[in-house]
Amino acid sequence: MNIQEILKKPNVAVITGGASGIGLAAAKHFAKAGMRVAIADLGGERLAKARGELEAIAGHERVMAIAADVSDKTSLEALERAVVQRFGRVHVLMNNAGIGPETSIFSAQANWDSILAVNLLGVINGTRVFGPGMLAHGEPGLIINTGSKQGITTPPGNPAYNISKAGVKVFTEALEHELRNTEGSKISAHLLIPGFVFTGLTRGDSAEKPAAAWTPEQTVDFMIESLQRGDFYILCPDNDVARPVDERRMAWAIGDIIENRPPLSRWHKDYADRFKASLEEKR
Repeated sequence: MNIQEILKKPNVAVITGGASGIGLAAAKHFAKAGMRVAIADLGGERLAKARGELEAIAGHERVMAIAADVSDKTSLEALERAVVQRFGRVHVLMNNAGIGPETSIFSAQANWDSILAVNLLGVINGTRVFGPGMLAHGEPGLIINTGSKQGITTPPGNPAYNISKAGVKVFTEALEHELRNTEGSKISAHLLIPGFVFTGLTRGDSAEKPAAAWTPEQTVDFMIESLQRGDFYILCPDNDVARPVDERRMAWAIGDIIENRPPLSRWHKDYADRFKASLEEKR
């Protein structure tokens, strides 16, 4: 698949969670490539500001900014109708909206509900609402779903977030399998797996980017390079963790099943030294 033939004028990109962070960086990249861009996010000043930044790149006629709640399928259906009415069809869908309030196994229900509704159902809803039309118009396109390394290595802490992102991984794998086995399909699916990125989700009280973190723009540049290679798993490094370290962490995680170790043994007192040694082994 020629990615440059998709990311071009006058094709259309829709990005949820597009008012900030990785979503806005992707929207700007698509706009600079000549695409017509629709961003969706919760309404308010942040969305209006993002729209202004995109219009400065692409002009009013090539930008839409629509308030939408990805956890509400009817809201996404309204978004799809608005985009198709104005731009005709969609070539790139980036299901990127995400939140990360803290949870524990027995913490309050509200945070569990909101994380699963936005991070997981938002991806499912977005795909199921936009996907049929993308397949029907018969032109090449992409569905990019934003996952997380935490959905693969599932570290202790915030289990609702880990579960939501693990679900995104499984859903996107199933989506790509179905797309490649659908007659006439020119749509491919891809799983974006960011590293440590300095965004509103990760910054906390910090105003200055930590040295270890990538910027959203670096992440999007890596995403585009990976798409050009045809990668499904877009496993992003950062300034602190290189790909070989990620690979060993992920291999250790699946090794818990293969070797019948305790779950999350990487953080288990009886296995911590073994894990540390595994990172230093020569391959």
